[in-house]
Amino acid sequence: MLSMEDVYREHSHMVYQYLLSLSHDADLAEELTQETFYQAIRRIDYFNAESKVSTWLCGIAKNLFYAYLRKHPPTEILDENSTLCKSAESEVRSSLGKMDLLKQIHLLKEPGREVIHLRLYGNLSYAEIGEIMGKSENWARVTFYRAKEQLRKELQNDK
Repeated sequence: MLSMEDVYREHSHMVYQYLLSLSHDADLAEELTQETFYQAIRRIDYFNAESKVSTWLCGIAKNLFYAYLRKHPPTEILDENSTLCKSAESEVRSSLGKMDLLKQIHLLKEPGREVIHLRLYGNLSYAEIGEIMGKSENWARVTFYRAKEQLRKELQNDK
């Protein structure tokens, strides 16, 4: 097993980028990245080699981010057109009701349908989706984007 210093060098940028994508705040992402590795050191006995180190670290990071949100709830109400609300997932989810969304997703062709399910309902990263599907992270991003665009077109046709 690599030393924690080696693990930090190899994975800190990825953990930081992951937290930045969740928080949209560079300072918070940096702080939570440091806390992630601190918690990883404290919980190293809980790591089993059944998962990748990066997946384990991202799990810790995600839990820390959600704990931060519970302690520091947003103080301003976000407008539906706010840039923070414009992630691909929230655009698709806000465009359709849950049942309508599920019906539209069901009509998608594979592999787009599965990628949408894994991303929206499995809350998996593109890297994790790529790993599950035996493809690259970039393939997962492109497939998700194309499926999302197909859903958007179908929504516009239904109006």
